[in-house]
Amino acid sequence: MSKVQKKKLLTGPIVRNALKDSFIKLNPMTLVKNPVMFVVEIGTIIVLLMVLFPGYFGVDESVGFNISVFFILLFTVLFANFAEALAEGRGKAQADSLKKTKRDSFANKLVGDTVKTVSSSELRKGDVVLVNQGELIPGDGEVIEGLASVDESAITGESAPVIKEAGGDFNSVTGGTRVVSDEIKVRITSDPGESFLDRMISLVEGAKRQKTPNEIALNTLLISLAIIFLIVVVTLRPIAAYLGVDLEIPVLISLLVCLIPTTIGGLLSAIGIAGMDRVTQFNVVAMSGKAVEAAGDINTMILDKTGTITFGNRMASEFVPVGKETETDLALWATVSSLKDETPEGRSVIELNKKLGYRYEAGLEEGGQFIEFRAETRMSGMDLQDGLKVRKGAVDSIKNWVLSQGGQIPANLDQKSNAIASMGGTPLAVAVNDRIYGLIYLKDTVKPGMKERFDELRKMGIKTIMCTGDNPLTASTIAAEAGVDSFIAESTPENKIEVIRREQKEGKLVAMTGDGTNDAPALAQADVGLAMNSGTSAAKEAANMVDLDSDPSKIIEVVAIGKQLLMTRGALTTFSIANDIAKYFAIIPAMFTLAIPEMNALNVMGLGSPSSAIISALIFNAIIIPLLIPLAMRGVKYKPMSSVKLLRQNIFIYGLGGIIVPFFGIKGIDLLVSMWI
Repeated sequence: MSKVQKKKLLTGPIVRNALKDSFIKLNPMTLVKNPVMFVVEIGTIIVLLMVLFPGYFGVDESVGFNISVFFILLFTVLFANFAEALAEGRGKAQADSLKKTKRDSFANKLVGDTVKTVSSSELRKGDVVLVNQGELIPGDGEVIEGLASVDESAITGESAPVIKEAGGDFNSVTGGTRVVSDEIKVRITSDPGESFLDRMISLVEGAKRQKTPNEIALNTLLISLAIIFLIVVVTLRPIAAYLGVDLEIPVLISLLVCLIPTTIGGLLSAIGIAGMDRVTQFNVVAMSGKAVEAAGDINTMILDKTGTITFGNRMASEFVPVGKETETDLALWATVSSLKDETPEGRSVIELNKKLGYRYEAGLEEGGQFIEFRAETRMSGMDLQDGLKVRKGAVDSIKNWVLSQGGQIPANLDQKSNAIASMGGTPLAVAVNDRIYGLIYLKDTVKPGMKERFDELRKMGIKTIMCTGDNPLTASTIAAEAGVDSFIAESTPENKIEVIRREQKEGKLVAMTGDGTNDAPALAQADVGLAMNSGTSAAKEAANMVDLDSDPSKIIEVVAIGKQLLMTRGALTTFSIANDIAKYFAIIPAMFTLAIPEMNALNVMGLGSPSSAIISALIFNAIIIPLLIPLAMRGVKYKPMSSVKLLRQNIFIYGLGGIIVPFFGIKGIDLLVSMWI
């Protein structure tokens, strides 16, 4: 299906820059954007002051313990900063490669009847330029005159040039791409700094990344939990004093840091940035993180038939004999007529013959003359050495040709021809001299695996609606073959908007694809609009995602990535909060056991000493962040299933896992720490 650009998770330059940025991000003005880690940094600073000025705080006997706590807290913040910097580094690396594509070039600006050579940076929206063979297109625009092959590999990674022409849905060109043949006139559609490439660089660089609604909601939850635990820890000291227990400030800070959800707090930004990065690996540019998240919540998907569900090319799907002829003979002569036919239809005839396993006498065509298709005759074929003339073509043309040879027309030819046409297919007749053998049924074939993919979407609870301009009979046939839930026959752009609004009124989120100017209103109305890079500027402006490969079926991958992003965030949040249970059983007994021996019953892990228990819990709390970075960057493994099953599965894996793993982790660390404490 879609082509994925594989990138290494870690490379030397990215890791080195991330390590450097980890220290730069210690700036409180930067870290305040992450409230949970900001609380940890404040705690780190307080412990540092107690280490530097122990006499002032009256903690001369606990300096060694306080130094240990300080360094563990510092590394906790650094690990969180490293996770975010690593995710940002991958985006910046991609942005750097795009910046190399962006270069200042010259432009042949048309001023009246004259051509003036100017710098591309001087062009403004509405200017008209002439681009000749071998020249770079100086800016985003629309072809208003001419036709040319354009190399877009700098943007899409696809080496094959694409055709751009005036007056259609394929008139949009991107600055930085190169004309490889002919010449075109282009009207510039963006000012400097506002081009598609500029927006791509800004988005993948992540410099202006805004928090999504889900991130804001989760951040609010994390802040609330941090405030609640802060209140608990602050009130714990007077309660402990009443019980005759002297709780030192570093111990209270350790408890606070272990209880607040530092794991998800440290990885939250990395998860969001990595989600955007996974979309770009599929050669899709998302205009915002909100669009990626919305894709994960999609309830309804509206898909065009042509190019998305079907190939968009007419392919041979059946041999239909007429009269008393056999399918075997028809397949033979249909194949002979197509041996030198390089059109997709001609190739598909040969493929169908192979698929059905019919005979073909090798060498039959040797010495023969290929008859090319011409608009006047509407036929093509082969004149063989033995005098046989084999033809395939439009039914009327073949009938007239056979009659001119003195042949007869089979009685059921028109009936079978009309039956194929009524189902949206195209009939091609096959004849040899004065004898018609039958028809080749050409139809727009459903892409392999689409039925299975729609089954996957159904398991996710996503409804699929196919839009097509075909008549209801043809539409229902293709809908049944593809396995979509519903279809709209004889569809217009207005129909799409009506369907989108109807679904949205029912509280559903809708995704759709499009490439034409007439698709722009529907793309803008949809919650997730995926425009094709080969489409018009209007479509790309209206959509919140652009597919650089111009593959409409990629919307299915985008939805899966969106769901994976939401699942990853939810799974790690569950894991982070579940961690608190084990940390509670580690630190609370350590704080009170000396004064209240009965509290030792809570020391279910059998930790060595109060100091080693606190240090072990802090170390586990810190190292779990870098250990989970690969999971945050790649995302949790996703399988299509209902939301209820996903929730149940994630609670079991990450909820139960979040409880069990820390017990083993803290105990293992305690065994090592106890050797030195």
